[in-house]
Amino acid sequence: MSLDSPKDLCGAIVRSLDNHKATDIKVIDVHALTSIADYFVIAEGTSSTQVRSFTDYVEFDLKEQGVEPLRTEGYRNSSWVLMDYGCVVVHVFMQETRDFYNLEHLWKDGVDVDIAEFLENTEK
Repeated sequence: MSLDSPKDLCGAIVRSLDNHKATDIKVIDVHALTSIADYFVIAEGTSSTQVRSFTDYVEFDLKEQGVEPLRTEGYRNSSWVLMDYGCVVVHVFMQETRDFYNLEHLWKDGVDVDIAEFLENTEK
């Protein structure tokens, strides 16, 4: 599968998180609001170990497809890890931290993307 477009990259990230059982995965299309990224992918884990594991899985799965993050932040603390893939920024939180920062509210003017479209297009 090619990851040539931001949407394709976003889909690969969502599938990786879903395959490894991340919870409450959300995608917000922010391309009309900022030049930072086209999409934010937000997910959560129940512990710092799980948050780190999810980001490790995403990094591994995308690296196999020739894509590496530009930078990763928060890995040591692991209550919120941010992975910057340029056009897609991934935020993996512990629930308490996600509730505190409430990115979904901060970016409420973005367009919520139904992740089912990414999961239904999984290659067999």
